[in-house]
Amino acid sequence: MNIHEYQAKELLKGFGAPVAKGVAITSADEAEAAARQLPGPLYVVKSQIHAGGRGKGKFKELGPDAKGGVRLAKSVEEAVAHAKEMLGNTLVTAQTGDAGKQVNRLYIEDGADIDRELYLSLLVDRSVGRVAFVVSTEGGMDIEAVAHDTPEKIVTVAIDPLTGVTEADVARISDAYGLQGAAREDGKSLFPALYKAFVEKDMSLLEVNPLIVMTDGHLRVLDAKVSFDGNALFRHEDVKALRDTTEEDAKEIEASKYDLAYVALDGDIGCMVNGAGLAMATMDIIKLYGKEPANFLDVGGGASKEKVTAAFKIITADPNVKGILVNIFGGIMRCDVIAEGVVAAVKDVGLTVPLVVRLEGTNVEKGKAILNESGLAITAADDLDDAAKKIVAAVG
Repeated sequence: MNIHEYQAKELLKGFGAPVAKGVAITSADEAEAAARQLPGPLYVVKSQIHAGGRGKGKFKELGPDAKGGVRLAKSVEEAVAHAKEMLGNTLVTAQTGDAGKQVNRLYIEDGADIDRELYLSLLVDRSVGRVAFVVSTEGGMDIEAVAHDTPEKIVTVAIDPLTGVTEADVARISDAYGLQGAAREDGKSLFPALYKAFVEKDMSLLEVNPLIVMTDGHLRVLDAKVSFDGNALFRHEDVKALRDTTEEDAKEIEASKYDLAYVALDGDIGCMVNGAGLAMATMDIIKLYGKEPANFLDVGGGASKEKVTAAFKIITADPNVKGILVNIFGGIMRCDVIAEGVVAAVKDVGLTVPLVVRLEGTNVEKGKAILNESGLAITAADDLDDAAKKIVAAVG
């Protein structure tokens, strides 16, 4: 689960991280009052969407010469003008795709005098099985580009879970940044605080880009991106309350109600599969034969008829879907349960696109019989290769 920048900063502030004062708004009418709560004279007006690259993004409605989704304002009046122009419009960034995201929230923040911009993130480094700091002096940049072009500028510091962040860890991070004086002193409290927030709140990613050294020598968290482990949200009612469903795909929200692993994609062949690995293989073979999958959907190993029916309805609700491939290898999952769910869903919502079903495993003959006797226009497949060829041919 992702949250907005202003929410992430408020959370990190609770752990002692230094952040600027700011006010979140949802209406341009709130902009003047929000700006007047800040010291000024420099203000930053930031679009709040679940995507990076906001500063370099462009608003669809404003033309190519308009400013991006993060703007400086040197007066309250200018901050208000920015707010009126940004709210309600669609911001397209490198991470949103061409569709972009509508800006429904802004964060008006006090400006900062920046001396240096640094990069910091915390994530789970699976190569060593530990939470690690990933740091670089190249703050404000696309970290993937830095990793590709100048990997020597990225330093990883894995943290021993038994000790937490030690003085030696802090020194390694500070040395990687070249911190001195007040900034180095700030790091002694900031880096352990960020680690504490990451662990206690079950985050999967904490990214500060940039972390800045201000002209007065102190550190400040200038931007913050936080993602949480969805499997741990039951432990954090306060975090669950931060969820903004307007930033999520409606189909993915519906899928979460049934504990379905669903991710919407850009293709036109809907997929319903049991098992993440098999789902990936199914998407790969669709691409191999020249088409694109419309989704990743894993119904899991113990899905009920109701769960399968819900999954099928979610797929058919996508207007981009021109054909559906059901690929089930029954172990714990029984093929007859899948077949019953598919038939129930088709009878409920109708079937206007080609449907190919490949069943194998537990109760496969029962499953095939249910499909064959349903009277529905369902194409059976012998194996995954045969299924992929048939659905690609049917879609054309």
